[in-house]
Amino acid sequence: MDIEVLECSKASFIDTVNHKGYIEIERISIIYKSLLHSIKKPLKMVLLYGRPGTGKSMFLTKLYHDLKSTTPIFDEKEFFRTVANDIFLKGRVSSINFSQLIKIVENSSFETIPLVLLDEAQLYPESLMEKIRLLSDTRKIKFVITLHKTQKEDLIAKEHFQTRIWESIELDSASESELKTYIQKKLMHNGAIDTANMFNSKVIKNIYKLTNGNYRDTNKLLYTLFEIYISYNTAQKLYKLKLEYVEKKLIIMAAMHTGLIDG
Repeated sequence: MDIEVLECSKASFIDTVNHKGYIEIERISIIYKSLLHSIKKPLKMVLLYGRPGTGKSMFLTKLYHDLKSTTPIFDEKEFFRTVANDIFLKGRVSSINFSQLIKIVENSSFETIPLVLLDEAQLYPESLMEKIRLLSDTRKIKFVITLHKTQKEDLIAKEHFQTRIWESIELDSASESELKTYIQKKLMHNGAIDTANMFNSKVIKNIYKLTNGNYRDTNKLLYTLFEIYISYNTAQKLYKLKLEYVEKKLIIMAAMHTGLIDG
């Protein structure tokens, strides 16, 4: 197989958050449409939660790309200044405290309520989450936040958003059939149709047993898998590999390299 095709296949699974990497899967599309519908409601907050690797950050990135008026907030230190400059003051301040920001927000008027996207909310300190709660109470700014699904998630929601009007949307890992669609579409979007055909149902079953449908783990596994193919190709040993499907031993080898299973 051409080395360029293998490199292209490997690049399909670089684990980056980019709206261009969003893959249309029926269930995921339904959830995304639900999110779009939710942010149009008179809600103060929308909670998007799920285990790591279920696509929360990808959802926020796609939402940001689809709704040009939104502001992504990822750095807690820049929170107040970013909100003030990007939404209310159009870059006119170099620093601002919370009291000043709350006054600006309360005195603002928009035809469409500004939307702020907060990723990895479980990493924010309690003091900042309380200020976010107070900002949402003004009803002049709306938040969509992502949160890891853990035993603490209900506690976090209760502590910070108990009296807020909010809606929660849960993301889950892919099913076996969804994982097949995800992998094949990833490859076809990159023009690697030949390698996409190598992932039949039996191959997907082997991958699913290792990743349980987790998108992040799947990306890491397949990125490493194609590194192995490239290595064999470079060593002129590719003739020993079956190219009509992915052999289980190579999947196991990739899993060992990525730490999904012990060596």
